[in-house]
Amino acid sequence: MSQLTTVDATFLHAENATTHAHIAGLGIVDAGTCPGGRLTVPMVAELIRARAHLAARPLRQRLVQVPLGLDNPYWEDDPDFEPERHICEMGLPAPGTDRQLADIVALLHEQPLDRTRPLWEMVLIQGLAGGRTAVYVKVHHAAIDGVMAAETLAALLDLSPEPRDLPADETARAQAPGTAAMVGTGLLNAAMHPVRSAMSAARTVPYLDEVPGLSSIPGVGLMSSMVQGALRRPELPRAPRPSAPPTPFNHPIGRRRSVACGELPLDEIKEIRRALGGSVNDVVMALCATALRQWLDKRGDLPERPLVAAVPVSLRRGGGGAAAEPGNQVTIMTAPLATHVPDPADRYTSVRRDMDVAKRRFTGSSGAWVRDMSGLLPAPIAGAVTRLALQAAPAVSLRPINLIISNVPGPQFPLYLCGAKVLGYYPISVITDVSGGLNITVFSYDGKVDVGIVACRNLVPDPSEIIDHLVDALDELKSLSRE
Repeated sequence: MSQLTTVDATFLHAENATTHAHIAGLGIVDAGTCPGGRLTVPMVAELIRARAHLAARPLRQRLVQVPLGLDNPYWEDDPDFEPERHICEMGLPAPGTDRQLADIVALLHEQPLDRTRPLWEMVLIQGLAGGRTAVYVKVHHAAIDGVMAAETLAALLDLSPEPRDLPADETARAQAPGTAAMVGTGLLNAAMHPVRSAMSAARTVPYLDEVPGLSSIPGVGLMSSMVQGALRRPELPRAPRPSAPPTPFNHPIGRRRSVACGELPLDEIKEIRRALGGSVNDVVMALCATALRQWLDKRGDLPERPLVAAVPVSLRRGGGGAAAEPGNQVTIMTAPLATHVPDPADRYTSVRRDMDVAKRRFTGSSGAWVRDMSGLLPAPIAGAVTRLALQAAPAVSLRPINLIISNVPGPQFPLYLCGAKVLGYYPISVITDVSGGLNITVFSYDGKVDVGIVACRNLVPDPSEIIDHLVDALDELKSLSRE
């Protein structure tokens, strides 16, 4: 039995008619290597039935709400769990192009998950050109973070076409407390909340300049430094905290989504890193800066100051993984993105410098402001206040960041699903009014960097343009690194 953390619950509270807090992945597999030459629903359902207990958040668990919303919901095993209820199959019309696939994935990503059953869905998309099959998997962010998603993939995939031996399912079935127990615990937590909230606020004050939106308010950085000094904490570097400029993708989002996927050679990115210095993530951020600069400049909307990018960071420590630290353990690091710098060499230098300062600032702080701030409000009103705040943000032109850019390291060897080789895996994430109508997530896998972009269709109708600009940006940095 486990209960949602305040961060987990925030992902539930954030949902409304235009915002859905699920994350997804689009796997492309060579179905010809499956038994019978085709990946089918029964094959995948049997795989999940046998391995659901190995996932970081068991795939058979559902939400149980506390009466009157007194407390955060609990997880329990669904007594009616059948993998087949979560998996369906559809076909692309000929010729089965990648563009057709992206349009179908966008439609699937627009649909919310059913909260009355385990919070995931899978769609097998047949008919992709070249004998390939696409596997779209959607999971609610309340149930899983990046590390948990990676562990779940590891549970379902194999290192060879032959399935590995599995440990027996000896896990006890999780069951939520009874109504009386949930109400009693909820009342106790409500009584203790003022103390916990005060402690969370006290932990947050020294690091207010890390909070997007607050960080750009004059005096916040100075106040944080003064509090750190009063507490005799090590002096942290003062990162630049620019306000996020207006862009075409920083307007209220609609219901519809647009999706694009692409890939870049990991060895070329590493070659650039060796020649120009920095890390693989620095190269990825520089590529995004150049691609977004080109996209904005093409429309005459290039701001004169840098964009502000939010970069998700895992708070898991010690290699214990999701099993040791259940619930979302994630925070946000913000940094300027030098889209305003015209010279490619200067732009790369600026990205490296800004990321280095942001990382040193983040490493020296608690990095836990997301967790602390999500616990400031008591559970009975947290949902309503969160939704109200998200709806009010566009009305008052609150723009803490421009977009989210996430870089997830993955395995550098091939994996297999039901005997089918996984050719690529493209992450499809979340957009909101506050975080911006554009999200770029990359996943390194088997010598490639697979790029998944999701956007509001009203604001960015064709994100494949950004994929093209990423390819151009890679060529630009390759030329620069060889000079």
